[in-house]
Amino acid sequence: MAGTRQDTARTGQDRAGTRQDRAARSVFVTGGNRGIGLAVARRFAAEGDRVTVTCRGDGPPPGENLLAVRCDVTDGRQVDQAFKEAEAAHGPVTVLVANAGVTGDRLLVRMSEEDFTSVIDANLTGAFRVVRRAMRGMLGQGHGRIVLMSSTAALHGAAGQTNYAAAKAGLVGFARSLTHELGARDITCNVVAPGLTETDMSRALTEEQRRNLLGRTPAGRPAHPDEVADAVVFLAGAGHVRGAVIPVDGGAGLGH
Repeated sequence: MAGTRQDTARTGQDRAGTRQDRAARSVFVTGGNRGIGLAVARRFAAEGDRVTVTCRGDGPPPGENLLAVRCDVTDGRQVDQAFKEAEAAHGPVTVLVANAGVTGDRLLVRMSEEDFTSVIDANLTGAFRVVRRAMRGMLGQGHGRIVLMSSTAALHGAAGQTNYAAAKAGLVGFARSLTHELGARDITCNVVAPGLTETDMSRALTEEQRRNLLGRTPAGRPAHPDEVADAVVFLAGAGHVRGAVIPVDGGAGLGH
């Protein structure tokens, strides 16, 4: 596993070193203080972009070349203020990665309405808030890249995650509907759907849950956050990929 992570990191560095020079982009990553969000933010920073990350609590580790701003995506005023800070420091946002999210696993028979709506608000409505705010600048510039972080739970479901899976599935319909609205504009909206990934969330799984998930994964191992970042960075540069869902799951969903 360690060798795989190091190889992935070197690959990202090689890409940054060999890419053609281009203007630095203003990149905004929600939930960018750890896990997948931090891996995504680091990759863009390594490519020479100006990166803002949002966090509700602790920021990214010291020494990161990232602008950290406090923001709870369930609060529209905090979203607006976070964008103002990013725009003041880096200019209008041209790449948005809506990554912030929460879980609240519970069987439906024991799930309260608050258990359901709070997860929908953070994962789905939160994405709506940041996308709507980012589009002000993107429409003004006539350019933008939006990447929504979903999950393979949206595609095949998961016991105890009716709230989470519903929210993450909603992102797919959101992205595809927005793709129709954007038409021929140079603003794209796509979805990345990670499977089991080495994050704090996956480390909280029981051994039995982990074995079951790996048993359905042809790759036989979880993804590293850097491998999810590969897909995000690709979409941030892909102008003719629109309304797509890219699974990063080691083949667990076999494209579904």
